[in-house]
Amino acid sequence: MKKIQILGMGCPKCKKLAENAESAAKELGIEYELVKITDIKEIMNFGVMTTPALAVDGEVKISGRVSSVEEIKKILQQK
Repeated sequence: MKKIQILGMGCPKCKKLAENAESAAKELGIEYELVKITDIKEIMNFGVMTTPALAVDGEVKISGRVSSVEEIKKILQQK
């Protein structure tokens, strides 16, 4: 099971990134858990300075922008 983490304060871009990540996981048919991290201290613990950010299994993959469903699918398919 993949742990998909959305790092952000709940802004519209953060919500869009969460939607795109969920769509990507569903299209791939993978088991996943979507976690939204809104605590600024927790976000900073990831080393993220600009949100929204996407982490998979605790590793930041994208920061500072909303990624497309296709881009997220590629990230989720990486081992």
